[in-house]
Amino acid sequence: NKKAFVELLFWKSPAAVCAMTQGYSSLQEGEGTTRSRVPLWTPQEEQELRELYWKYKEVEGGDVIAAILAHLPTPGRTRRQVVKQLVRM
Repeated sequence: NKKAFVELLFWKSPAAVCAMTQGYSSLQEGEGTTRSRVPLWTPQEEQELRELYWKYKEVEGGDVIAAILAHLPTPGRTRRQVVKQLVRM
């Protein structure tokens, strides 16, 4: 690609650099170094998260998110995912 030097002037993520070096079709095909998709929250999980939040939000001196993670029925959720979903809701 004769115009690749122009792309080097701007910040690139590792996935974009991989696409530049291996060809742009690699990201479209699902290959490359892209992050795995975060599983979506089901309505049941959102309801459970809402109930756990209302249950533990009034506990003084405790970490609300840690309490929610301890009682969340779906394993594998991270603290960041829980906080992001609470903010979104």
